[in-house]
Formats: sequence, structure tokens, C-alpha cells
Amino acid sequence: MYGRRLSKADPRVDAYGCVDELTAALGLARSIATDKFISDKILAAQKDLIVVMGELATAPGDRERYVKDGFQLTTAAMVERISAVIFDLEKDKTLYPKDWVIPGTNPEILRYLNRLSDLCWILARYAEKNLPAQERS
Repeated sequence: MYGRRLSKADPRVDAYGCVDELTAALGLARSIATDKFISDKILAAQKDLIVVMGELATAPGDRERYVKDGFQLTTAAMVERISAVIFDLEKDKTLYPKDWVIPGTNPEILRYLNRLSDLCWILARYAEKNLPAQERS
């Protein structure tokens, strides 16, 4: 952002590149999702990831300008929004095996990406449970 030059080896470039790849993978998942609930949640996550990428692409010295220009930062509300979906889905204990572990910049980016990982996992369980019997492996 703002014409700053960084090495391709810079950790921020790597981070927003990985988030960009995640966004693309989620786009593929959304394109083949047959359940509207799942596709809506994936689209919301993709929109959030645009915020995450923008923040990661902005040098700390440009953060104030970034916000002044109307760009959003990753927020606790974003984390809470996907957490609410996870908590609701986790009420169905058949989606959540006993041995699953929640994996471990702006701390809200890390929290958001960790919770997004959880959301993707539980949405996959939800999709699998709702497949017609003949499509289950």
C-alpha cells in the first residue's frame, strides 16, 4: 500500500500472499458448495480476508493514513462473528469429535485466522453430515 517497496522475502508479503491463496481456495470451495448456509459463511470470510490482506499490506507507519482513507482494520467483532457461527454449530455434538484441537501483527488477525480455520473445519463437518447418503464416502 502507498507505493512502499518490500522484498518478496519480507514476512508481510508472505503473510498476505498466504491469505490471498486462502481466499482463492475458499472461492473454489464456495463455487462448489451446494448449501447456501455454507456458501454465505465462506463469502463473509472472503470479505473479511480482504480487510486482513489490506492491513497486512500496510506498513505500520502508514496505518493512520490507511484508516483515514476509509480502510478497515481487523477487529474483535470480526472474530466474534465467526465465533458465533462456530459456537452455534458446535451445539451439534456429532460435528465435534473429542480429540480435535484448536490451533494457536495485530493480535486480532491471528485470532481471526485461527477462528476461520475452525469455521472451515466445522463447515466441512456440517456439509458432510448433510450430504445425501449416496454421496457420502
